[in-house]
Amino acid sequence: MSLSINSPLLESLALGQLNHTRIWMKMESMQPSGSFKIRGIGHACEYHVARGAKRFVSSSGGNAGLAVAYAGRQLGVPVTVVVPESTSARARYLLELEGAEVKVHGKIWAEANELARSLLGEHDAFIHPFDDPLLWEGHASMIDEVVASGLRPDAVILSVGGGGLLSGVHKGLQRNELDIPIFAVETAGMSSLKASIEAGKLVSIPEVTGVATSLGAQQVAQQAFNLTKERDIIPVTVSDQQAVDACLAFLDDHRALVEPACGASLAVLYQQLVDLRDMNNVLVIVCGGSTTTIASLQAF
Repeated sequence: MSLSINSPLLESLALGQLNHTRIWMKMESMQPSGSFKIRGIGHACEYHVARGAKRFVSSSGGNAGLAVAYAGRQLGVPVTVVVPESTSARARYLLELEGAEVKVHGKIWAEANELARSLLGEHDAFIHPFDDPLLWEGHASMIDEVVASGLRPDAVILSVGGGGLLSGVHKGLQRNELDIPIFAVETAGMSSLKASIEAGKLVSIPEVTGVATSLGAQQVAQQAFNLTKERDIIPVTVSDQQAVDACLAFLDDHRALVEPACGASLAVLYQQLVDLRDMNNVLVIVCGGSTTTIASLQAF
C-alpha cells in the first residue's frame, strides 16, 4: 500500500474563466499528511525501512516534517524531527499528534538541520526535506497520475522552495514525454531560484523573509538550478499579499484551505500574471500546507 493517495484532478471553472483557458488542479492538499511531500518522503521512508532503518530523523517544522511523522506512524518506525525556533506552536502540535519526537534548535532551518544530522545513529535514516533523488522519484508520480487520467497539459504552474517539487515534476514530465514549460513561482522574500537564474550560477540569498515560510530555502537544490538549463522554466515572483489573497479566494472558490506557499502559484492565476490564452490545458499543482489556519491568513 502506498503512503500517498492518487489525489483528485479537478477543473477550476473560476480560474479558467479568469485566464481564458482550461485550468486543471492536482489537489495535493488532500494528501494524508496535508501536502505533496508525502509522495517523495513516503517513497524514501519505504526505501530506508526495506534496508533496515530503525528510526527516521528529519529537519523541518512544516510539510516535510509532517510527512516523515506520518510515514513513520504508518510504518511503525519512530521519528525525530528537529525544528527551528520560528516553527509555529500549531506545527509542533501536529508533529506530536503524529507521534514524532520534536526538538527545537536554532533560529533558521540550516541550524536545525545541522543538529538533526548530528543525531544520526547507525540504524537511523536522514530524510531531507527537498534535496534527495528518492524524493524527486516519489513526487514524479503526480504527473504519472495526471497523464493516466487522459490529460496532457500545455504548461505546469508550481511553487518553488528548495526545488524538490520542481525536480519531481520535471522527472514526471520527462518520463511521460511532455516537453512543456514550467512556471516556477516564488514570493518576493524567498526567491532563491530566480536569484540563481539571474546570476547564472547557484547562489544563496542573504535571508528569507515573508509569510510563505514553506518556501524558505536560502538556496535551491543544485538539481533544481540545473533544470533551468535543460527545460523551459519561467520564474515568476508574487508578493506575500498576493499569495495570501489567493489562499482566501481559493477557499471561497474550491472549499480547500492551503498555505501561502501554495497560494503563490494560485496568485499567478488569480492575478493573471502570465498570458495563458494560447494554451488549451494548464496544470497547477495545489501543493497544500498543513499548518495554515483561516485565522493566520486573516491576521496577515
